Amino acid sequence: MTGGAWLIKGCTQAEESKTALESVPRWQPAYARLEAEGLLEARIARAYEIMEKCELCPRRCGVNRRSGEKGFCRAPEKAMVYSHSPHFGEELPLVGQGGSGTIFFSNCNLRCVFCQNWPIAHQGWGREVSDEQLAEMMLDLQQNGCHNINLVTPTHVMPNILSATRIALKNGLRLPLCYNTSGYERVEIIRLLDGIVDIYLPDLKFMDGTEAERYNLAAAADYPALAQEGIIEMHRQVGDLVTDEGGIALRGLMVRHMVMPNRVAGTREFVWWVAENLSRDTYINIMAQYRVEFKAFEYEKIARAITSEEFVEAMEWAKQAGLTNLDLRSLAQLEIHRRRIS
Repeated sequence: MTGGAWLIKGCTQAEESKTALESVPRWQPAYARLEAEGLLEARIARAYEIMEKCELCPRRCGVNRRSGEKGFCRAPEKAMVYSHSPHFGEELPLVGQGGSGTIFFSNCNLRCVFCQNWPIAHQGWGREVSDEQLAEMMLDLQQNGCHNINLVTPTHVMPNILSATRIALKNGLRLPLCYNTSGYERVEIIRLLDGIVDIYLPDLKFMDGTEAERYNLAAAADYPALAQEGIIEMHRQVGDLVTDEGGIALRGLMVRHMVMPNRVAGTREFVWWVAENLSRDTYINIMAQYRVEFKAFEYEKIARAITSEEFVEAMEWAKQAGLTNLDLRSLAQLEIHRRRIS
């Protein structure tokens, strides 16, 4: 298939990829290997140290969340969770037959004006859970047949996630961890996750700092530079997407980019950046799902849905850039939009 979502892709660690592909039953998640090496506990301790003068994200608020202080994201010491359940709307290599085991964390360190999950991300709907309860959620998702643990908006609760993962591992967790992030990350924090996360699923929302600042409620002109730096590090750690024989993701980088009205997101620049800085085999999901949500109606350039012409244009740019592993659903959307304008 031209999209490549069901094809087996090699990652940069060739020997490890070969092992994963030739003997899937022996495959184990990265965090299990790190625990076996005796290194996971120290990573967790370091993560919680950072929370004591919180610099988990580029906001670098410096508050002591372990003593009850709250910064920009308004997150407490414990993780806040809105829901956990099998999710079938994610990329096909994550979904398979059993769904992606999605945990939606409350609050966010970015706060886009067009956020489609604004009650969770902006208003903080959800409940506090202990690390032990979060581990139970992970095990519950595994018990329900999910193919991975999909951590949505994880940046500000990363220490809790690591702690819960170790607890769940000791109780039988064996699924890949999918780090599903807005992309607004510090590369130093991503380096702390090396050897823990199996699948990175970042957004790259904007390629221009002015646009990123304009459509963020608390200014994030540094978003493009930081997101790009972080994604390069993610790719270094896990390489291109590796799937099992059934097309289910085991390891690798998957990047999302949503087409926005009036070329606000910088899609042409995005596809060429991927081609020149990552790999043309990088799994890319160019999304047509933009809709006017939250406060987007107050901003003239994004106060409408995208047109078929805009999405077809975006996909053609991706092909011109030589990207070879485009999401199958985005390719299906391309054909639909082409028919609408023919």
